[in-house]
Amino acid sequence: MTISQTLWRDSAELASAARQHPFVLALAAGSLERERFAAYIAQDAFFLESFAGTYAAALAACADPVGREAFASLRDGVQEELRLHASYAGRWGVDLSQVEPLPATLAYTTFLDATAATGDVGLMCAAMTPCMRLYAYLGQALAPDHSSDRYAEWITTYADPEFEALAATLERLLDTYADDIDQARTAYRRAMALELAFFDAAIHLPAELPQP
Repeated sequence: MTISQTLWRDSAELASAARQHPFVLALAAGSLERERFAAYIAQDAFFLESFAGTYAAALAACADPVGREAFASLRDGVQEELRLHASYAGRWGVDLSQVEPLPATLAYTTFLDATAATGDVGLMCAAMTPCMRLYAYLGQALAPDHSSDRYAEWITTYADPEFEALAATLERLLDTYADDIDQARTAYRRAMALELAFFDAAIHLPAELPQP
């Protein structure tokens, strides 16, 4: 097994917990309040800015032209996600420039920022891969079974083969650049736990639109 396959396998219980999380189940059923979803999108947009910054740090630190091209493509993929979030925000009157990050959001962005500042390229990959692989997994798991069109756009975005290709690209980069397997395992596991904490925070967000 590759490093990325091993780390994903070793976090299988966290991935399963995310798939069965009340937030994800409510989203798939279409029963999640529209306002709560909008608040989640605002938090996720704040997170994605930091995620894009970590890709930029990996791009700057990578000396391999092939790796640099891959990181640039992945960074562009985050911009596509941010455009999707901006379209939600525009529809629902959410000012993404005025987002107050929750503790769970700040914990995740602080982890990414610290990894980008002090870690090598392999460690940055280990910190970012869980987000991409988990969302691809959730999109593909929900796509056949979701019972509402309410959040179909979110589900189809992460079920799309193009998003799977981005996740697989980051996994290949992790396999290529991770030199310290123990450090990579620690970072990967931390990121998976932070993903679950993000959903925990999202299900408890106030069911009202944040005001600009």
